[in-house]
Order: sequence, then structure tokens, then C-alpha cells
Amino acid sequence: MLGSKFKRRSILLKTLYKLVDVGSDSLSLKLAKIILALKVSRKNLLNVCKLVFKISRNEKNDYLIKNDGILESLLEVLRNEDLQSNTEAFLYCMGTIKFISGNPRFLNEMISKGAVEILMNLIKQINENTKECSTCLPNSGHLLVQMTATLRNLVDSPLARSKLLSINALPQLCVVMGQHTDDKDVCTNIARIFSKLTSYHDCCVALANYSRCYALFLNLINKYQKKQDLVVRIVFILGNLTAKNNQAREQFSKEKGSIPTLLSLFHTFYELDLHSRKQVGEGEEQPKARKPQAQVEDVLIKLTRVLANLAIHPGIGQAMAANPHVVGLLLATLEYKSIDECEELVINTTATINNLSYYQVKNSIIQDKKLHIAELLLKLLMSNNMDAILEAVRVLGNLSQDHDICDFIVQKNVHKFMIALLDAKHQDICFSACGVLLNLTVDKDKRVILKEGGGIKKLVDCLRDFGPTDWQLACLVCKTLWNFSENITNASLCFGDEDTSTLLVLLSSLLDEELALDGSFDQELKNYHKLHWETEFKPVAQQLLNRIQSHHTFLEPLPIPSF
Repeated sequence: MLGSKFKRRSILLKTLYKLVDVGSDSLSLKLAKIILALKVSRKNLLNVCKLVFKISRNEKNDYLIKNDGILESLLEVLRNEDLQSNTEAFLYCMGTIKFISGNPRFLNEMISKGAVEILMNLIKQINENTKECSTCLPNSGHLLVQMTATLRNLVDSPLARSKLLSINALPQLCVVMGQHTDDKDVCTNIARIFSKLTSYHDCCVALANYSRCYALFLNLINKYQKKQDLVVRIVFILGNLTAKNNQAREQFSKEKGSIPTLLSLFHTFYELDLHSRKQVGEGEEQPKARKPQAQVEDVLIKLTRVLANLAIHPGIGQAMAANPHVVGLLLATLEYKSIDECEELVINTTATINNLSYYQVKNSIIQDKKLHIAELLLKLLMSNNMDAILEAVRVLGNLSQDHDICDFIVQKNVHKFMIALLDAKHQDICFSACGVLLNLTVDKDKRVILKEGGGIKKLVDCLRDFGPTDWQLACLVCKTLWNFSENITNASLCFGDEDTSTLLVLLSSLLDEELALDGSFDQELKNYHKLHWETEFKPVAQQLLNRIQSHHTFLEPLPIPSF
């Protein structure tokens, strides 16, 4: 009866369509499944797809759709029917599938029945048609909106992500974006897909390796600069691509107008944020003003992350550090934004300044503005936010290689705060604070500051607590103590009896040990750290131990400290 040669086929179809008028969704789905099984085409196909679409719009019917198994019939339509002859029917069919994909209970079934491959095959057909004919299929824009919205829902599944990678789908999605840049809905859906995908390493690498994506994203930023919902996702994607991939940083920076485009976007949303703050200050209702401001801040947060990532690349970072526009916008953000207002933006901005302050280049604007930056950092140091404090200390660690900054630190008593931070029992904070203290002890006149607030004892405690697992921190502590003890005549007078005894035992113990690393390190990383433990830390530790031993006189037996 389902065959095309069945003599009473037309009577059967008429009977089935009459039953649709009964108005029962449950009955209509069963009828639709039979009609689709009859392999109807053209107007009949359009009508049945409209029928199912109407039923699927009501979420209460999801259980009917699942129980009747209509999904497989709809996917068969998309897989086997001709797209160009049935674009309107495909549009309704696709609309139904999009509604279904919004229910997580359908995802595994959709993916197992080939939804990802079917959708990408249709997208490829539309891409090829657009390329060959220079015109779009009727309704292709609406169809792409439905397909990309469905894929956006599907990529929450690891299996869907795996399938997209296996069929090399990401370049095809970029082609869609490139061919339909005027369709904001299509571009936004694909940006949402990429936002989800690039949060996973393998997908992020796959997109980063498609070199044409960078020019595409820049073009979209320029075209939709004030469309927050799209640009915030594009910038988020760029942040993911450049987070751990130096080649991606380089490829992006080589695109024409890459940094100027980011700075133009930064300036646009910086101005919007200032305007939003002004509205709130002038008495506009807080809830109305706050939502747009939060959206504006979200773009700035993700944008500063991209800039921070790009600055890791030496060539890009040095150019950015010498760019007045880059540094000016970053400093302006720190000047008007407090950590309490927008924690993530302030921290990202400070992290970007930290990355730029690493480069000691002659024309660095960071170096020119170093004292102003140090003043701005004082606000962060006085906050209760440890993440903000850490980023501020990191910047000071780079800037304190300059004599003027060292003078500033002592004049403002910041050194006392650095010594206090050694008690934080936080490895990264101790490392950064120790870096500042190391730079201060390069100046002979400032070495006495380590005597304040129990600085020597706290450095020794850091060495004891973190040294066995962190050769870099252990090196910093030893170098700081080495600088401090340059003019030593008596170890006990220099360090104090207790700290001298502790150092003698601790350094001897560390020199006899291997670096202790937990299971989170792969073998290559373990070998790297173990090599530097032997070649970087141990020589410095041995020199310090020799100095202490040669200037230490035991006047009476001393107890061996317990650790």
C-alpha cells in the first residue's frame, strides 16, 4: 500500500487528509507518519510538513512526537527529497526539527539517526548552489537559520561535536558565514555554535587551523560593531582561539586591520559603558540602566581577554606595548572602573597590562606610564579581591625592574604589603610577591626592608612550603636571600639564629632531593621541570648554602628544626 504503484493511492491520501480535520494532535501525528511513508512530494509533502510543524510548536506535544517516532520520518525527508524542488517543505520540516532539538531528551536520538550529517550535507548543498549560481535558493536564508539553530542545540552533545570534527564541518560553517554576512541571524547562530565548540580543545584547534576564519571574524566585527549579541560571541571565540595557540595569535595579527579593529570595538563599547554609567549617575532607574551596562561590560571583558592573549606573542606584545591607543584604553578602563563594579573586566585589563609590561622595549608606552600604572595598582592592592591583588603584584614584579618604581614601592610602603603576602599560603601570590622583593634587593640601600615584618622568616617559610615542588619559586627565594646577604660577615647577624639554622638544614635537604611533582604533569613536562630543578635551582641553592656555611659559627649546639 505504501508503494507508488498502489492503484488506490490517491483515495488513500484523500482519506488520510480528511481525518486531519478531526483536530486531534495525536491522530494527526499518526496520519503524518503514514503520509510521509507514502513518499509524497511537492504540495502533499509541503502540507504534511506544515501539519507536523504546527503540532511541534506546542511543547506539550513533545511526548507525542517521541512516542510516535515521527522524527525519523522527518529526517528521511531531509535525507532523500530534493532540496531545490521542496525548499518550502524543507523549511517547515526543519522548523519542526529545530523545536524538537530544544528538548535535551531528543538529542541522543537525533544524533544517532544521523541529524548532524544530514544537516551538514544540506548546508554544503546550499553553499555550492550559492557559489555556482551567485544567487540563493528561495527561503535558503530562513532554512539556514533553522538548521544552524538546530546545530547550536546539538553541539551540547560530545557525540555531535565528534561527528562535526570527523566530517570537517567547521570550514563549511565558516563558508556559510562568509556567504551570508548580511544575515545577522545566521551569523549569530553559527557564532553561538563556535562559542560552544571552541570551549573544547580539539574543536578549538580545528577552527584555529582554518586560516580564513580570522578575516571572516574581523569582517563581522566591523559590519556589526554595535550588535552586542553577535560581537560578544565573535570576541569570545577569538579569545578561545588565541588562549593557548601561538600560531593562532600570529595568524590573527597578520590579518589586515586586526588590532585596529579590536581597538575600534574597544573604543565603541568603552564609550557605551561611560554613557551607561552617566545615565545611572543622573538618576535613571537602576534596573533599566544596569542590563545594557552588563552587556557592554561583557564585550569589554572578552575583548581584554583577547588582547591579553595576543600580548603573549613576543612580536605582537612588543608592538602593543608601544601602541598609545592600546595602552591608553587599558589605563582609561582601570581609571574609571573599580574592582567592586566589574571584577572580571578590571582583572582582565590588569592581566593585559601585566603581559605588556613584560617587554622591556625602548618605545614602550607601559614604561613611559609606569608611575601612573603603579598608582592605579594601589587601588587593587587595597581591595579584598585576591585575584585582583595577584594581577597587580604581577605587574609590579615586571615594573620593579625599574629604579623609579622601586623607590615608589618603598615610599608608599608597598614593600610591607609584599612581605605580608608571603604569609598568604597561596603559591602564585608568594611567587609574585617574592619577585617584587627580589627586584628591590638589587638596590643595596633597600635590602634592609627584608628585616621588616619578619621578611626573612617568611621567605624561608615559602621555601619550605613550596620549594620542594616549585623550582621557580625556590629560585626566587634563594636569589632574594643571596642579594640580601651580599655583604654578610656573620650568618646569624644577617639572617638571625633561628632562620640561619633552618636554612642550613632546608637547603641541604633540598639539594639532596629530586623535584616532587604530582600526577597532573605529563612526562614531557616532568622532565622539563626536573631539568630546571637540577640546572637552575640547585646551583643557586648551593651558592647560598656555601655562603651561609662559610659565615656561620656554632657557639652552642642548635636544635634541628622539624618540618
